[in-house]
Amino acid sequence: MTFRRLLAGASLAVILAACTTASKPDLGSMTFADNPLVGKMVWHDLITEDLAAARRFYGGLFGWTFEEADGGRGQDYLVAISGDVYVAGMVSIDRPDGDEHYSRWLPYMSVNDVDDAVSRSVAAGASVAVSARNVNFGRVAALVDPQGAVIGLSRSSIGDPDDRTTSPAPGRPIWHELLANDMQAASGFYQSLAGFAARTFDREAGPYTLLEANGVKRAGLLKKPAGDQPPLWLTFFGVKDPATTADLAVSLGGNIILPVSKDLRNGTAAVVTDPTGAILVLQEWSQNNGGAE
Repeated sequence: MTFRRLLAGASLAVILAACTTASKPDLGSMTFADNPLVGKMVWHDLITEDLAAARRFYGGLFGWTFEEADGGRGQDYLVAISGDVYVAGMVSIDRPDGDEHYSRWLPYMSVNDVDDAVSRSVAAGASVAVSARNVNFGRVAALVDPQGAVIGLSRSSIGDPDDRTTSPAPGRPIWHELLANDMQAASGFYQSLAGFAARTFDREAGPYTLLEANGVKRAGLLKKPAGDQPPLWLTFFGVKDPATTADLAVSLGGNIILPVSKDLRNGTAAVVTDPTGAILVLQEWSQNNGGAE
């Protein structure tokens, strides 16, 4: 079973889109932009094979609290809250036979028009993982880009969470990077998809491309390391101490892929998995060090 089929069977409900809670979510502490923040990752879903384990792991790791929701089609859905801001959703899937994990983080990128973005993306070599559909507060879809990375698309009918609401902080998603086979091709694809301006420069680890929208840094692209892992979008979560948080991840059932070292973001990051294999980056964040890029 491919991840595309799993996505097609999973709820893509998001707090700005489709989840149905016992009571309407309290969005009073959040503010929303008047116009779409095209290119911004406005929501994140964890597709997970073990919702109970994910709840324990992320609650212990980031201090998240949760609201239970109905994801539709029989899937359970949890909405994660950091402080007083809704930050992510978690949807359960049934793991197929075999050893491969399908759990992963799926970011949603804001676009002006989901259907148009899907059409243009398919023409550019992408494929549809989940077709465009209306949901409670907007319209969503999911694509497999031409190199195989999965990305969600969103157009919210109530406005995208603004940059004040989603400002970087411990326990929140603070950055996104695409590990691509072909950086130049990936840059061209996403520039066309969301109108990004791209800027490439050299770092110690090699070339790095920043994707900016209206002068705001929204994501980064870099060459995928050698190995069997397909291209994918990585979600970075803010933490005060990546080494300590990585150790905590292990105690909660996760694993460390790349420990803190001077060769990885100058010792400011660690790469871990949750108990069912979803990859996430723990990035040191404080008021003084800005974004992860």
